[in-house]
Amino acid sequence: MKILVIEDDVTTGNYIADGLRQEGHNVDLLTNGSEGLIQASVAAYDVLVIDRMLPGLDGLSVAKTLRGAKNRTPLLLLTALGGVEDRIEGLNAGADDYLVKPFAFGELSARIAALGRRPQLTEAPTVLKVADLEIDLLTRRVSRAGRTIDLLPREFALLEHLMRRRGRVQTRTMLLEAVWDIHFDPQTNVVETHVSRLRAKVDKPFDRELIVTVRGAGYRIDTE
Repeated sequence: MKILVIEDDVTTGNYIADGLRQEGHNVDLLTNGSEGLIQASVAAYDVLVIDRMLPGLDGLSVAKTLRGAKNRTPLLLLTALGGVEDRIEGLNAGADDYLVKPFAFGELSARIAALGRRPQLTEAPTVLKVADLEIDLLTRRVSRAGRTIDLLPREFALLEHLMRRRGRVQTRTMLLEAVWDIHFDPQTNVVETHVSRLRAKVDKPFDRELIVTVRGAGYRIDTE
């Protein structure tokens, strides 16, 4: 997943960012609330992790502003304030989850994973399109250059995941978690096998390859 962490304590911020990166996530780390608000507004993230007390703009204000702008990215609020009223205030500001410091990294990671699996409350498009490839999420119809492509359910899920994150590299771990709900590495080649099958249907019959292998990283749908 692509995660934005806004935490002004350098030690805590690096601890969170390093741990998430070791799990295979793509993490941006900022220390200022105002800068974090701008970044969260202009870039697409799967989850936001925001400290409540921040310079520039506090975490509650960041959350309220994002929700007021119809940004529905799942948001986890970190805070040293653990009272019931504090938690209620954070949730009412627009946070989806609330974690009190000090915390165990394992719990933070699990909460982030849960938020990443949660459907976002957005007016999501029912049709995804990249170049001449198009999938209709309602009818489950896939076509390229006007030609219908028949996909198995898991192939469809894999293609949908890549297209929703067009232009962004998806690691093998990310795909295992998102498409197969596997949260450890069992040394399976299921990702490689399905990507190969998907390419045979989506890319091979056409002039241009859209599913790109990023050596040493993962896969992405090419938008150029």
